[in-house]
Amino acid sequence: MAPRACFPSGGRAFFTVRPGVMTNLLSLLAVVWLTGQSLSAALAAAPPLAAGDLILATTTSLKDSGLLDVLLPRFEAASSYRVKAIAVGSGEALRMGEQGNADVLIVHSPADEEKFMAAGFGKDRKELMTNDFVLVGPEADPAGVRGRPVLDALRAVFEKGTVFLSRSDGSGTDKKERDLWKRTGLEPKGRWYLETGQGMAETLRIASEKAGYTLTDRGTFLSLSGRLDLRVLVEGEKILLNVYHIITINPGRFPQTNISGAEALMDFLMSPAVQAFIGQFGRDKYGTALFTPYLKGPEDGFDR
Repeated sequence: MAPRACFPSGGRAFFTVRPGVMTNLLSLLAVVWLTGQSLSAALAAAPPLAAGDLILATTTSLKDSGLLDVLLPRFEAASSYRVKAIAVGSGEALRMGEQGNADVLIVHSPADEEKFMAAGFGKDRKELMTNDFVLVGPEADPAGVRGRPVLDALRAVFEKGTVFLSRSDGSGTDKKERDLWKRTGLEPKGRWYLETGQGMAETLRIASEKAGYTLTDRGTFLSLSGRLDLRVLVEGEKILLNVYHIITINPGRFPQTNISGAEALMDFLMSPAVQAFIGQFGRDKYGTALFTPYLKGPEDGFDR
């Protein structure tokens, strides 16, 4: 099987992927995570593992929150795979999958994901975890949106023409924002509506500088909140649920796909031990977890 060049958004190749084969690591990884047994001891008792590279195209919130910085090194240590994580918006991650330039995706744009699967680009799709979208803005809250239903809050921003920052990058967050505006029956445009074309972290930074409002996933906001002059003003509605799925790329469509590595990463992230870790991630620092793992119930904590 030949190496595969990866071209982000049609650009030049910047690495190649050498597909590998590995045995199922669920039991090994669970033992390491839950018991604290050293990786060297656990791996000594495991079957030989083949090295290889694995391309993960992931939404920026997993990078900005720091979750991948913890999870991927543990997966690599146990599996001998090297994960090339490319943090982009969900729209760009799905395009990489459509072009065969990724082995596995973590995205949060459900409608687009369903189209992706229906077109035969994906092999398996599993719900990984959730968090929620929140509307953030300055403490002074010039539009008076604090505590209001999100659609009413957006109408208030529109009517008063207060600064609103939109990612406008085709990401899952961007798609959610546009869906919310559509539900209001309003078309956001004007000098007050600023399109950044940037990821979540940069959009939050600009919103903070301009004392504006923006829609963000809670995990990214919490991880950056110490550097932002913004507050959560609207939250907790079912419409704001934010669902993350992991998708393996279909090797029948792209024979060069490292399907063994992709499935190993999926199994690792869906294992009970890792799901339990996700459910605690960030709690010690922020007083609440940044994500709710699928195994704890995908809709826990939301109003009905």
